[in-house]
Amino acid sequence: MQWITVAVPPFASLEQTDAVFAQQAPAPDGLVARYAGTAADGKIRIVALWDSKAHADRFFANTLGPALARALGPEPAGLPEVIGIDVARSYVRQPVA
Repeated sequence: MQWITVAVPPFASLEQTDAVFAQQAPAPDGLVARYAGTAADGKIRIVALWDSKAHADRFFANTLGPALARALGPEPAGLPEVIGIDVARSYVRQPVA
């Protein structure tokens, strides 16, 4: 079953987001799509769709910390706040024929 994560990263700019994502090439295993933007409160939010919760858990446990350290220095400001959502329904826009 697919899994969605919504994260508030420990940094404040989309440029830093780009730098962290660049450290994750190729894309993490199980990542379907990822979106980043600034919310109304001024904080960055990263929304990701994963093939499964297990894929997301492995990414957050094994990959994200080292990518943050490589992009932002050896002592990043911590890990992101993350909530997870079990995908119960998928509503995808269908292309117009």
